[in-house]
Amino acid sequence: MASSRSTTLAVDPVKQFSVFVQNRVGRLFDLTALLKDNNVHIMAITVLDTTDSAIVRLVVDDPDKARELMVNNDFPYTECDVLAIEIGDESDLKGVLAALFEAEINIHYIYSFIKRPEGKYALAINAEDTDVAAQALGTHGFKVLTQRDISR
Repeated sequence: MASSRSTTLAVDPVKQFSVFVQNRVGRLFDLTALLKDNNVHIMAITVLDTTDSAIVRLVVDDPDKARELMVNNDFPYTECDVLAIEIGDESDLKGVLAALFEAEINIHYIYSFIKRPEGKYALAINAEDTDVAAQALGTHGFKVLTQRDISR
């Protein structure tokens, strides 16, 4: 089962968009409204503020539609795969971090999902070696989600 799960992750990884927005009033609203008005749901979000701009990191339920909207509406972005880890509650954070520490995986950043179906929680993790990280987390009993798992 582990190899089947790894293959699924390789084929259907969770996509994260890092959207570069000018640091001015209303720009984050414009981005989120654009997505909402086009039925793209933000599943996880974090904002990194800099002097001149902000980087909005997003995980959405429809990456193809989000990509099209950002291109057509002048929102420059980059895209990468992230690990989405399902957790029961905040107490599981220690176990997630312990599994990655044991596997000697460096975490670049982590943030939480806003909401998931059935009241389950999840973390978005950008780590140096996602394949090894996913394997370590699976070994410790954590469910690593695919894009299909988070799409509505």
